[in-house]
This record gives sequence, structure tokens and C-alpha cells, in this order.
Amino acid sequence: MHIDSSSREHGADQVTDWINSYTPAEATALATVLAMSAAREKDLAALESQLHAILELTSTGYVQRDHILHLREIDPTELTTELKGYLVDLFDSPPS
Repeated sequence: MHIDSSSREHGADQVTDWINSYTPAEATALATVLAMSAAREKDLAALESQLHAILELTSTGYVQRDHILHLREIDPTELTTELKGYLVDLFDSPPS
């Protein structure tokens, strides 16, 4: 099934609406799926929403770096400064 980029962006945005309702398993599963999606995302607006949602999920304390390692697949040379900032916030350095 093909989902357009605006739907992916909206879906990631909705994750943050329920941030305090997720169980540890739900938060880690969501973060992992979002990281997998973000690693392949071509639309920068959708990517920003995905990275923002992942950052919010890490604030729950349930999500660890191991859950979002797919983000290391992102080529930082193709990102805006703002998007690189999300990766720095998540990993303390941009992916290599």
C-alpha cells in the first residue's frame, strides 16, 4: 500500500498527541517503526514530523538509542540544518 507523504507527516504528528498515554512497549515500538520509516523518507516535511515524534517519544524515558538505530542510515548531507539538529539531539552527533 502506498501512503502519500502528507499522510506520513500527519501520522507522525498524531503520535505526539498521545505521548503520555503510551506503555513502555508501545513507545518503543512506535519509535522503532518511526525510525525505520524516517531512514527511508524522501519528503523533508514528513521526515521532520517523524524525527520530532521520535524525539518526543524519547522524552518518556522508555525509548533508548538501540530502538532508533535505523536513523543512522540517514545521510546528513541531504538534510537541512534543522533536521540535522534533531539527529544531534537524538544521538549527540549527526549520523555518519
